[in-house]
Amino acid sequence: MFTIQDITIHSSAEVSNEARIGIGTKLWHQAQIREGAQIGEHCIIGKGVYIDFDVQIGNNVKIQNYASIYHGSTVEDGAFIGPYACLTNDKLPRAITPEGNPKGDADWEVGKITVKYGAAVGTGAIILPDVIIGRFALVGAGAIVTKDVPDYALVVGNPAQVVGYVCKHGHRLQGNQEGQETTWYCRICKETYQLPWSVE
Repeated sequence: MFTIQDITIHSSAEVSNEARIGIGTKLWHQAQIREGAQIGEHCIIGKGVYIDFDVQIGNNVKIQNYASIYHGSTVEDGAFIGPYACLTNDKLPRAITPEGNPKGDADWEVGKITVKYGAAVGTGAIILPDVIIGRFALVGAGAIVTKDVPDYALVVGNPAQVVGYVCKHGHRLQGNQEGQETTWYCRICKETYQLPWSVE
């Protein structure tokens, strides 16, 4: 373990000289950070995490052990990526072209993923390309996300479906519908939320 300019990097981590790491960030055992990756300030990058080239990671992000975040992904400030989660980038994966040649960069189009501010992706979840995980949304453990997740939504299953909404702390929200409007509130933190969804 060593520290350079207020960045803590375990001796077994592999960090490209072309990556940018913000102050206060800690990289743990066997993490790999590819060229062009940008990681913000005060992040925690756990053991065995793989961050592909040009991936963008915001400030105060926590990425747990053995998560994989591939090229085309953006993780905004304050997001959480659980252990063994995978953010993918190819909807049509093939090792070869139809002619049998190895695929190169020109033979595929990168799919993009954005994990918005404060969102959390649970243990072992898989996020497919061209998906946005909304602000403070919560992706349940083992979910396979194939489409956008609304802000504050709780999604579970394969394919992941919205089963409720959560507060900024991650507690399940309760809905109180009056006419055409629903007020969502948390019984634990006592906060209320005006969200554009009615009680299901």
